[in-house]
Amino acid sequence: MNHPECPIAVVMAAGKSTRMKSQTPKVLHTVAGRSVIDYVLQAGIDGCGIDEFVVVVGHKADRVQSYLTERWGNAVRFALQDPQLGTGHAVQQAEALLKDFDGDVLTLAGDTPLVTADILRRLYTAHRKSGAAATMLTARMDDPAMYGRVIRAKYGSVLRIVEARDAGEEERKVDEINASIYCFRAPLLFEALRKVRPVNNQGEYYLTDVISVLVEKGERVEAVTSPDPNVVMGVNTRAEMARAAALIRTSVLEKLMDSGVTVMDPANTYIDITVEIGQDTIIYPGTVIEGETKIGARCVLGPHSYIRDSEFADDVSFMMSRAWQARVDKGVSVGPFANLRPEAIVGADSIIGSFVELKKSVLGQETHVCHLTYIGDAFVGDRANVGGGTITCNFDGERKHQTFIGPDSFIGSN
Repeated sequence: MNHPECPIAVVMAAGKSTRMKSQTPKVLHTVAGRSVIDYVLQAGIDGCGIDEFVVVVGHKADRVQSYLTERWGNAVRFALQDPQLGTGHAVQQAEALLKDFDGDVLTLAGDTPLVTADILRRLYTAHRKSGAAATMLTARMDDPAMYGRVIRAKYGSVLRIVEARDAGEEERKVDEINASIYCFRAPLLFEALRKVRPVNNQGEYYLTDVISVLVEKGERVEAVTSPDPNVVMGVNTRAEMARAAALIRTSVLEKLMDSGVTVMDPANTYIDITVEIGQDTIIYPGTVIEGETKIGARCVLGPHSYIRDSEFADDVSFMMSRAWQARVDKGVSVGPFANLRPEAIVGADSIIGSFVELKKSVLGQETHVCHLTYIGDAFVGDRANVGGGTITCNFDGERKHQTFIGPDSFIGSN
């Protein structure tokens, strides 16, 4: 039997996500720079040291499996749920892969991008310390809505979970909700799942029913309550996804400001969790920074600028402009209304002015391209000056040819 210190995680990602009204599986939607399910897996790694995940796939399984294999490699194995007969049935599909595993299983919902490493660490630590058969994560909400209610015994132990659809009038008044995140001792989990029956309004096998099965057997079930109910919020609609993205971006901006970045108007600044920004950089309103972007120190960005998958060195000024897969070296001034397209590289201390577009070109140091210019598939040497209205036209109808402009060149207007 394999009984390691770290749990194995079973991640439920088989649902059809009909309320998203999307051809993209719900767990693959991007929220503030990462896919929804990537947040869940990263929290498991950072919080509990998990190095093995079993992801239960179903709807568009090939697409989910392909993405996760490319992203996470051998850390992820897959179990197929077809048809989808509920959360209990989903976790049961992982049993064959875990038949020789005698440790703890952490079950996670693949659609909870706000779950944190800290809360998973607290849950697993409490589970290990108590020796309980199961430890579940709960939260308290002013409006529990469609979340399952946690029903406790007189002295506080967990008795059962009642799904909102199946709850009676008094049960619906309970404000403690099930977060759908649990730690189980693996053998007890799969033994209990075999006793679960689809006796509910949905005719499904609920994972929540495992709790009552364990209690009836005399096993102990503990609970850890999250101080932040947002941590357990799932995303089932576009509106919920937007709310989750806003909360993640707020956290990103607060961490950046704590590290020495000035954000002039956080409510109107949008920065992905994947972005790195150096100290003393100032960001003006309307600025969007996405993807694998790295910004140096003492830069001034915005207002109204878009930067994606780009690298800026220190002391860059970038105003009312766009950069995508571009590199901008130290001390460069860009904008307003410039467009840096993929593979544009701008050398140190250069000036890229208004209505200038660069594509797949290298500009040397101290080069001036001040306005109304297109430079594509070109190499421009150090200290060159390219006048307004200049276009590098290098397509002969069959293929593109590179344009070379030497150092210290002066190209006139038009």
